[in-house]
Amino acid sequence: MAPQPDEPKGPRGRVRRTTVRGAVGLSYVAAWLGLALVASALVFLNSSRTVTLASHDAEIRPDLTGQVVLHTGPVLPDLRVDSGSRIGADISLGKTEAPSTEALVERYAVLASQPDGAVRKVEGAIRGLLVDALLRGAVLGLVPVLLFAAVGAARRRELARQALSRRGALAALLALLMVVGLWEPWDDEDQSVESGREWVSLSTFLGPTVPVPEEAAGVEVLGDVTTSQTRRLIESAVDTYAKSEEFYARAAEDAADLALREPEEDETVVALVSDRHDNIGMDAVARAIADAGGATAVFDAGDDTSTGKAWEAFSLDSVTAAFEGYDGHWAVTGNHDNGPFVADYLDEQGWTVLDGEPVDGPGDTRLLGVGDPRSSGLGSWRDETGLSFAEVGERLADAACAADEEGERVATLLVHDANLGDEALARGCTDLVVGGHLHVQDGPTAVTAEDGRVGYSFTTGTTGGAAYAIAIGSKIRRPAQVTLLTYADGRPVGLQPVVLQSNGRFDVGEFVTLDYSP
Repeated sequence: MAPQPDEPKGPRGRVRRTTVRGAVGLSYVAAWLGLALVASALVFLNSSRTVTLASHDAEIRPDLTGQVVLHTGPVLPDLRVDSGSRIGADISLGKTEAPSTEALVERYAVLASQPDGAVRKVEGAIRGLLVDALLRGAVLGLVPVLLFAAVGAARRRELARQALSRRGALAALLALLMVVGLWEPWDDEDQSVESGREWVSLSTFLGPTVPVPEEAAGVEVLGDVTTSQTRRLIESAVDTYAKSEEFYARAAEDAADLALREPEEDETVVALVSDRHDNIGMDAVARAIADAGGATAVFDAGDDTSTGKAWEAFSLDSVTAAFEGYDGHWAVTGNHDNGPFVADYLDEQGWTVLDGEPVDGPGDTRLLGVGDPRSSGLGSWRDETGLSFAEVGERLADAACAADEEGERVATLLVHDANLGDEALARGCTDLVVGGHLHVQDGPTAVTAEDGRVGYSFTTGTTGGAAYAIAIGSKIRRPAQVTLLTYADGRPVGLQPVVLQSNGRFDVGEFVTLDYSP
């Protein structure tokens, strides 16, 4: 572009032109940033995401109220709590699976007493919506800037003159009429039922005769007139919340002070949990036990759920949140984790879900595992599907022995039922098989293979304190167990069981050394 006659020539002219172009470029960037932020805010505040929350399909909509509002449906009143930030959320609960309203309310109470998984889920959904909005806003904000630059100065002046003409005024009027037509400000809607209610504190809603836990003091309830049955449901939920919060909080506090074996500098400790069966209350206790024992990784031996359905995602969210920050998370599915949902969901949450191929395990070891081939409903029946239990055990042994022949010995087989590893032990192809399924401890039992090599089989008790398929409740129904596995020099060298009794007492087992000498 040749300099204009009145522009200085030479170096001074080039500097001036560069300065002008830089200023124009910065103005474009500033305009883009401003438009992008406005577009991002509009997209964010008009977005939503459907997730599985508190055993429901739930729609989450972000807002700037600083409040989290939970719409529970037509039977129970809506709840509200401060979010602790400028960003809030409007959450509408949809479909769920529960045998009765009373059972659903009890489930709400236990979930509220152990909120980490649900909070993590909502925060993750809001962060995802924010990232999406920023990306879309960046693109939307770029469009008018590019159009402005592409039109050029001459065409922009021409369009400005036309906008000030009669034709431009007519076009603006038509656009305004279209907006008003879509808005319909004259439409007088009926007053909603919700508009006649007010937010009141939970203590006011329940009255002075029902003590409200300190942790629930900030909860507000929408409604002024409710049936006595609804009020009794809320009172029951508050009572369950208080009992659950007290039992598991005290257990987690006591677990932190347990006198457990301290690992050596060259040892790695792994927490083994199994058969949680939706009892999220035990997750904080399990983490406290693991921390007290110096654990840095976790094995999940399956049966985290009762049916393996999507409504039980709250249990998977909870165990993931409980062991957040650990170096390794490995899992297999159990016979109650029906279908692909549990494995897929845990994989999305960052767990390494074992599928019959050796992987790197804790303490520079190799790890192998596979989901249980059986499936169970809520009754006592079992149904073999696909490969039989024995066939899966044979294939697992083949994989372990193949790795052993290649010089990458599998130190641990993680399965739901330890019997699935019997063949691998009989062939001398692994050091330790760990599982659950029985809900009571069995072993460690030494197994000497035909070639003289020694391995061990160990079954840990139910971590959820489960007596049946569903263990969620205000306290455990039977002893709940977490086992600490210790690794050194590339193999498991010992284990220590820790059991929480239903009365809140801990029984700490002796550290059992695993001796591999023939």
